[in-house]
Amino acid sequence: RQCMGCRERKAKRELIRVVRSPEGEVSLDFGGKKNGRGAYICPNPECLKKAIRSKALDRSLEVTIPEEVYQRLEKEMENG
Repeated sequence: RQCMGCRERKAKRELIRVVRSPEGEVSLDFGGKKNGRGAYICPNPECLKKAIRSKALDRSLEVTIPEEVYQRLEKEMENG
C-alpha cells in the first residue's frame, strides 16, 4: 500500500484507510474491511498536509473529500 502523502510503500497495518463507499460517502476505515474504493495515508500529520495540498486523496477516491474527514484524520493522528 502507498501513502498518499509521502508516496512511501508500507504495510497495510501501518496506514490509515480512507474509503469511498459505493454510495459516494467518504469515511475512515480502521478495520480495512469496508466496501468501496480505498486510499491510504501514514498516521503522520506531515503526510496529511502533503495529501491535502496535492489533493491526492481527492484524486485517488475520485471525489471531493469533505473537510470533516480531514479533521477526523488530524484528531486520529494527534491521539495516535
